Amino acid sequence: MRLLLVAVLVVPFYLLSQTDNFRSRSELGVMAGGMYYIGDLNQFQHFYNTQVAGSIFYRYTINPRISFRANVVAGSVTASDADASNELLKNRNLNFSSSIVEGAAGLEVNYFPFQLGNPRYRGTAYLLAQIGLFRMNPTTQYNGQTIELQALGTEGQGTTLTSESRYYLTQLSIPLGVGFKLSLGKSASINIEYGFRKTFTDYIDDVGSNTYIDPALIANESGSLAAALSNRSLDGSVNGYRGSTTTSDWYAFFGLGIAFKLGKQHTCFYQ
Repeated sequence: MRLLLVAVLVVPFYLLSQTDNFRSRSELGVMAGGMYYIGDLNQFQHFYNTQVAGSIFYRYTINPRISFRANVVAGSVTASDADASNELLKNRNLNFSSSIVEGAAGLEVNYFPFQLGNPRYRGTAYLLAQIGLFRMNPTTQYNGQTIELQALGTEGQGTTLTSESRYYLTQLSIPLGVGFKLSLGKSASINIEYGFRKTFTDYIDDVGSNTYIDPALIANESGSLAAALSNRSLDGSVNGYRGSTTTSDWYAFFGLGIAFKLGKQHTCFYQ
């Protein structure tokens, strides 16, 4: 983690010092694909409810094995207990959607040497490790309306009912991924990539607590809407299962992309 953080901070300054071949080592690209999440409303099903997502990325080749990579990813995630096969989850009756906008930077590490445009080093698998920030905004559908959940404190956050404060909508992420890239001639490349985002929040879906708080108490402090959305179980039980405190939420992005070199080939690339 410390080495990755140092790389993210130091590499941009290194790039600016290499003015003679900066453009020849730089690529700008776009990626289109999908996004989904793993959490309290979808614990195990990969690719469940995949939503359209996209990315813009910048890549700087430090050497044939390592590249600096920065990107912005935008998409959304969603899940609903109505789709669950477990009757306990069906009874919980929760649903959510959240937009996700992420900015991240880190390193691509190539399995084989790679140089865009060089016929000897046309393709390679790679690993991606980054540090990023993402912005979320969990919402739910209720009586035909889209309701933003964070401000309501559906688990008593920000009230005297719990010591928990309202969670932040901007959170830290650790993108980790694998991919494959291939040169297309001298100035373009394509890549396919899959990556998970390790997060440090359990509230992408607005569900973090194991148990419910009495809706009457929430109504007294936060209003009737917060109370109604705090417990939507079909049987109305206040002793039912709401979520799990043992794990944080994750989300994944995968896509197919194309990148273009910003300058001409540098003749001393490998020296």
